[in-house]
Amino acid sequence: MQQQVAKASIKAPFSGTIDDIITEKGNVVATGLTAIFRIVSLENMYVKADVPETYITSVTVGKQVEVSFAVLGETFDTTISQTGSFINPNNRTFKAEIDLKNRKNNIKPNLTARLKINDYTNKNAIVIPQSIISENAQGEQYIYILKQINQDKAVASRVIIETGKKQGNSIEVLSGLKDGDQIIEEGARSVKDEQPVKIITY
Repeated sequence: MQQQVAKASIKAPFSGTIDDIITEKGNVVATGLTAIFRIVSLENMYVKADVPETYITSVTVGKQVEVSFAVLGETFDTTISQTGSFINPNNRTFKAEIDLKNRKNNIKPNLTARLKINDYTNKNAIVIPQSIISENAQGEQYIYILKQINQDKAVASRVIIETGKKQGNSIEVLSGLKDGDQIIEEGARSVKDEQPVKIITY
C-alpha cells in the first residue's frame, strides 16, 4: 500500500513551469504510460539539426556556429556541443546539437532556427565571384586578369585556375592566382585573351 501511495506523488525530473495539463482530474492514469502534464524549462535550451553526411569530417564538436532566430531578430555565436554517431539511411544525415543560453527566456521549444556552421577556414584564401569563371572545351576553368597596366589601359590575360570551397556566389581559388593580381569582373565573359581593355574605376 505504501508503494501505491508513493505513486500518487508526481515528481518532475527537472525544474520548470507546467505549460499544459494533459490529463484532467478524475481520469485514470497508468504510471509511466499516461501523459499528465507538459513541463517546460527555458533555462538551458539546445538546437538540433540534421547535417548531410558529406560534412561528417568537418562538422565536429567545438566547431563555431552562428544560430539565428528570424522571428526574434536575434543571433547567437556558440559551438557544437554534440554530434550523432549514426547516419540516417533515409536522408543520409547525422544529428548535431548546439547548446544555447536562454538569458531572456524568449527562445521557446520547437522554434525554427537557421544555422551557419564554420566547416572550413583558410586565412590565406583568395576568393572571387563564381559568376566570372568560364570553362574551356577541356573542362578547365579560367578567368581574365590585367597585365601590362599603364594608367587606365591594360591587356586582358587568360589564366587557368583551380577552385575549392564555395559559399553563395563566392568561390575559393586554390591555384592560378596570386596576391595582388587584378581580375576582370565587369565584362569578364565578353573579353578575349590578349585583348586591350580600359580600366574604369568607381
